[in-house]
Amino acid sequence: MNTSKSNWLFNFYIFIFLLYMLLPLAVMGGAALNDSRFPSVYPWVGFTDRWFIELFQDTRMWEAFRNTILVAIAVVIISVPIGTAAAILINSLAGKTRTVLYALMVAPILTPGAVIGISTLLFWNKFGVAAGLHLSALGQASYISAFVMLMVLARLQSFDRGLEEAALDLGANYNQVVRRILLPHLYPALGAGAAIAFFQSIENFNTTLFTRGTYDTLTVYVFSKVRSGITPTINALALILIVVTLVIMLYFEFARRRREKAAQARAVTREETAKAEAIGRDQPQAAFPPTQ
Repeated sequence: MNTSKSNWLFNFYIFIFLLYMLLPLAVMGGAALNDSRFPSVYPWVGFTDRWFIELFQDTRMWEAFRNTILVAIAVVIISVPIGTAAAILINSLAGKTRTVLYALMVAPILTPGAVIGISTLLFWNKFGVAAGLHLSALGQASYISAFVMLMVLARLQSFDRGLEEAALDLGANYNQVVRRILLPHLYPALGAGAAIAFFQSIENFNTTLFTRGTYDTLTVYVFSKVRSGITPTINALALILIVVTLVIMLYFEFARRRREKAAQARAVTREETAKAEAIGRDQPQAAFPPTQ
C-alpha cells in the first residue's frame, strides 16, 4: 500500500513538474502561430505565418543574432583554455592554496552580472579601450570560465594519476603526457564545458548591456522590443530557437545510441570469435595415417 502510494505521488510530481516546464513553452509557441497583434493564445484568431515573415525581414534582429554568435564563439575560445588550465592547476594543489585559488575562480559566478559588466567597462576604459563586442566577450568569459573549470575539475576526479607516472617512466615528456593521456580523458568535459559556455553567452544580458557599446545582441534586441511594444515576432524567434535546439539534441542522442549499438555489436563479435577460438583449441586434432 505504501509503495503504491509513493509511486502515485512520484508520478504526480513528475506530471506537475513537466507541466510547469512545458506549458509556458507551448503557450509561447502557440502565440507565434496566432493571428493576433498581441502575443497570446486566447482568444484564438487563426493560424498565420506572418510573424515569421516579419521576423525574417527584420534586419536589426539578424545583425543582433550574428553579433550574439560571434561573442559566444569568442567566449568559448577564451573560457575553455582558462577553465581547463585552472582546473588542472587546482587539482594539482593541496591545502589552503587550493582552497584560496578555488574560491577566487568560483567567486565571479556569485557576482551579479551588472557588477561584472560595469567593472569590465571601467577597468578597460582606464586603458583607453572603448565598449563593444570585444568587451562583452571578455566580461562574459571572466565568469563563464568558472563553469568550464567546474566541469573539468569534476572529470579530473576520475583520472588515474598512475597513468601519468607510467608514461613518464617509459620516457614520455610532460607535453606528450598532456596531449596523449590527460586531454583524451578530459574531452567529454571539454565538450560539455564548451557547450555550457556557448549557451551561457547567448542568454547573457546584464553583463552585455553595459559592455556592448553601440552593438546589439539578441538579448538586448529582445529587451528593446519589449520596451517599445512586444509583438509575436519575439515568440516566432523563440519557437525557432527551441525547434533548432530540439533537433540538435535529438541528433546527438541518436548518434550516441548508434555508437553504443555499434560498440555492443563489436563486443558481441569479439566474444563470439573468442568462444570459437576456444572451442577450436579444445577439439582434438584429427589423426592421419602415416603416408606409405
